[in-house]
Amino acid sequence: MVWEGRRRKSFPYPDWFHNCVLLDKVKDPEERLWYIQKTLEYGWSRNVLVLQVESGLYQRQGEAITNFEQVLPPAQSDLVQQIIKDPYHFDFLCLGEERSERILERGLIDHIRDFLMELGVGFAFLGSQYPIEVSGKEYRLDLLFYHVKLHCYVVIDLKMGEFEPEFSGKMNFYVAAVDNLLRSPQDEPTIGIVLCKSKDKTTVEYALQGIQKPIGVATFQLERELPAPLKGILPTAEQLEIELNAAVAEVRIEADEME
Repeated sequence: MVWEGRRRKSFPYPDWFHNCVLLDKVKDPEERLWYIQKTLEYGWSRNVLVLQVESGLYQRQGEAITNFEQVLPPAQSDLVQQIIKDPYHFDFLCLGEERSERILERGLIDHIRDFLMELGVGFAFLGSQYPIEVSGKEYRLDLLFYHVKLHCYVVIDLKMGEFEPEFSGKMNFYVAAVDNLLRSPQDEPTIGIVLCKSKDKTTVEYALQGIQKPIGVATFQLERELPAPLKGILPTAEQLEIELNAAVAEVRIEADEME
C-alpha cells in the first residue's frame, strides 16, 4: 500500500482508489511521491487527485517567472514560488470570440469554485475590481486574494494578450498600494501575479529587474489543444451550446403545436 496506515482515516475515499490513480497515471517515482505528499497534506479526494494529475500540476508548479528570489528571504521565496503555476488551465470557461480582460474576469468570478481549485490550496477570494484610493484617485484591482498559509495579500492582474514591460510597473504600484493601505504588521509582503495569454522569457526577466516588490508572471490557457487528427471533427463548446439551444427551441415548438 502507498499510504501509511495511521493516515487512512483522514481520506474521504478508500486509500486503494488513490493508489490505483497513481499507479495507473503517474509512472515517474519522484512525481508519484510528490502527489502522495500533496494528497496527504491537503486531503485530496480521488476525483481531485485525478484532476490534478491530468492537468499536469507537478510540471506546472513553481514554473512562473518571478523576482521572488531577489526580493524575499530564502525560506519565504521558496514557499511563495511554489504557489504560482505556469500555465494555469481555465478549461472550465467557455468564452466566445469577443474576449477581453473584463469578460475573462467575469468568467472566473462566475466559476470561482473552479478558479480557486486551479489556484491551489490557501487562496481566499476578497473581491474583483477591488477599489483602492491613492492621493484622492481610485484604482481597481482585477482580483484580490489573501493566502491563509503564507499570510499575505495576492493581487492578480489579467491580460488577454502577450506580456508587455509596462505590466510590471503597474503591478508594482498595485502591490505597493496594498502593502501601505491593507497590509497589517502581522502580514507578509503582498505578492503580485500578472496572468497573461503569452509571454517572452527574456522580456519578463528584464521587466522585473530592479523591482523590489515580489511579482510573478504566468500564462493561462482557456482550453487545451485537441490532437491534430481530432481538430475540425469534434465540436467546440460554442457549437455544442448552439446545438443544445436549437434542440431546446425545437422541443418547445413541438410542445406548443401539440397543445
